[in-house]
Amino acid sequence: MKTKKVKRVISEYIDYKDSKRLQKFITDQGKIIPRRITGLSAKQHRELVRAIKRARQIAIMPYISEAVK
Repeated sequence: MKTKKVKRVISEYIDYKDSKRLQKFITDQGKIIPRRITGLSAKQHRELVRAIKRARQIAIMPYISEAVK
């Protein structure tokens, strides 16, 4: 079964403090959704991953979900 590829474009800067926007790119287990599914460009996905990792490091976002614990 194929997954539907969605073309997403983020026009402005990806801020690590904006946890609601970053939550859209994380699964319910807390994993980062791959670029082939999100439809982001390589540059945008690198910025997104960097922002998510920064948010996790300063405890804005959890490393894993509460359901997994």
